[in-house]
Amino acid sequence: QLQLVESGGELVQAGDSLRLSCAASGPTFSAYNMAWFRQAPGKEREFVATVMSSGGTTYYADSVKGRFTVSRDNAKSTVYLQMNNLKPEDTAVYFCAAGFSARTLTRQYEYNYWGQGTQVTVSS
Repeated sequence: QLQLVESGGELVQAGDSLRLSCAASGPTFSAYNMAWFRQAPGKEREFVATVMSSGGTTYYADSVKGRFTVSRDNAKSTVYLQMNNLKPEDTAVYFCAAGFSARTLTRQYEYNYWGQGTQVTVSS
């Protein structure tokens, strides 16, 4: 049982950087794989990035590769998403998710716990 709370979303300009945080409350945080998804207005929720429980394996959607970095601090039970060179198409509500599945790590159904989301808006 985990509770996840995202924070850090705000209005920024294209080219700016922003760091999102996901604070988890509950036991065994270090055992979960963590992921970020996002959903733009009128669009389906899409995978953004994931970091496995070990912290040593990460991967990203092609749309954010090279610009975003996901990391975790198990001592603080927190996952981060560092977003650099933001683009207007990055505008979305960003969700943090936790789960045990290690099959693809990119599907919504593989995650059991979800935060409420934080809004990121990038103006051109």
